[in-house]
Amino acid sequence: MDAIKEKRKKRAKRHKRIRKKVIGTCERPRLSIYRSLKNIYCQIIDDNEGKTLVAVSTLTPEVRVSVKYGGNVKAAEVVGEKLAEEAKKKGITKVVFDRGGYDYHGRIKALAESARKNSLIF
Repeated sequence: MDAIKEKRKKRAKRHKRIRKKVIGTCERPRLSIYRSLKNIYCQIIDDNEGKTLVAVSTLTPEVRVSVKYGGNVKAAEVVGEKLAEEAKKKGITKVVFDRGGYDYHGRIKALAESARKNSLIF
């Protein structure tokens, strides 16, 4: 098996293990992150009802205007700011962080710290 497939399998396994423990409720919904090479996506999900409450990515028109390329740390920071802003509009202040099986560094860390700085608690 080539290295890329092996890497994807390991991430999926980590994500599955994390998802066993991390559950979003209506009081503390789950902040889920997915990153691709060119973009980063995040959404706040209520797992009890199975509904996405807020979703922001580098493809969102408001974010796309301020970011040229979606696959870097600067773009992740902008997405984190926008996510916190949208969550505040919906009355969401506390979330449970689901890093999606990714290591907590780089774009994932930048997004999380940017969301925290803009008053999202996790």
